[in-house]
Amino acid sequence: MRSSIARRAAVFGSAALLLLGPVAASAQADPVEPGVSDQAAKLPAELIDAIQRDLSLSPDQYLEHSELGQKLAEFAKIARTQFPDAFAGTWLDNAGTPIVGLADGADKDAAVAAAEKAGFQVKDVAQSESSLQAQVKSLDGWLDTQPPAVADLVRGVAIDIVNNDLVLRADNVGGLQLPDFLKGARVVQSPATAAPLPSTDLTPIAEPLPADALLGGDAYGSLGGGVGLRCSLGFNGTDSSGGPVNITAGHCDPNRDAAGTSEASEAFSLVPGGTGPRIGTFAKASLDIHDYSIIRADDSAAHRFENNGVRVPGAAPVAITGTADPIVGAPVCKSGLTTGFTCGVVTSVAQTVSVGERTLADSFSTSMCALQGDSGGTIVTGTLALGISSASNVGQYPICQVADVVTFVLGESPELCATPINEVLAENPGLRVRTS
Repeated sequence: MRSSIARRAAVFGSAALLLLGPVAASAQADPVEPGVSDQAAKLPAELIDAIQRDLSLSPDQYLEHSELGQKLAEFAKIARTQFPDAFAGTWLDNAGTPIVGLADGADKDAAVAAAEKAGFQVKDVAQSESSLQAQVKSLDGWLDTQPPAVADLVRGVAIDIVNNDLVLRADNVGGLQLPDFLKGARVVQSPATAAPLPSTDLTPIAEPLPADALLGGDAYGSLGGGVGLRCSLGFNGTDSSGGPVNITAGHCDPNRDAAGTSEASEAFSLVPGGTGPRIGTFAKASLDIHDYSIIRADDSAAHRFENNGVRVPGAAPVAITGTADPIVGAPVCKSGLTTGFTCGVVTSVAQTVSVGERTLADSFSTSMCALQGDSGGTIVTGTLALGISSASNVGQYPICQVADVVTFVLGESPELCATPINEVLAENPGLRVRTS
């Protein structure tokens, strides 16, 4: 990470939680319960299977932990302002207990009272969030003094609130020698792009539109600049004029510079045996800082995007009811054309990390497997839209079972980095995720 990227980490992360925590929320989970609530009963069978397989949670536990995560997110927004000397972050532990970290400071007693009143457990830590953020700035200053051969080794930085320290990302984990003030920091491997699937057979055809709708997680093809790709649809939404759109990954647009023009890349539905009719064009595409794109539906395909569903391609959907902010330890599930539903927990939020030649800022990481073709797919917590799949450290493997074994042998675990949906909405006034 060049020093300029470290500066971005300080700028983009200065007012946000930077966390890295445990990678499995299921270690101490309660046994799966036979009964389910009305809300849990509405979850599709494929999602329930993934929740039980990957998280060892019942559908109700999944929804309860997701709700607790959003309560922590709301508390953090207030506590960061009201208790700046003591506040040290929020997270869900392995058992799903909501935790508020607090350091010694003039406002600690008031912060303890507020956290306990909200029903959260307090954990004493050595350093406040503001103190840890000061270390990020010190890292930035140190990188400015280093030759490029050293500075470029640092590919990202986050604050590990759970362990109350810094975490650095590097391509060569063993080759980075840190200064004394960072001796306690951990160094972890950088992720790689969750690549779309290359395709050479994406050509427009003139056939009647299929009657079925297009939902988040369904497969689509993009064609632009002579390049074809296969990706997964993200969340259906509406633009500032109320027109139907889909919010997917920026790196799924093969001709990003032309987005929003007459030369914009085209999007096509994918059907068994080949490419379906055109469904829209790329109205906007962003790759650096935030990885997302907006597909504007063609008039003839508009009705296909007028739903709030997310699913395994071809299966029953989960209905999206709103948007959410990522919280460490909160349960999450993603859908994509290659691996369908896989679940895990949020492991890091508001991080800055380099992926190839680009930088993801304000991103979050999860302990989920995502493979080539899952790019652009949806990430949900409970029934809330959370993010867009962007980069994975296991995208090169053929199936998730192989990825699990290889990463276990290497002492790692699958990791999927994502762009928060709320960051995309904030950057595009008037853009909304469909909730009905």
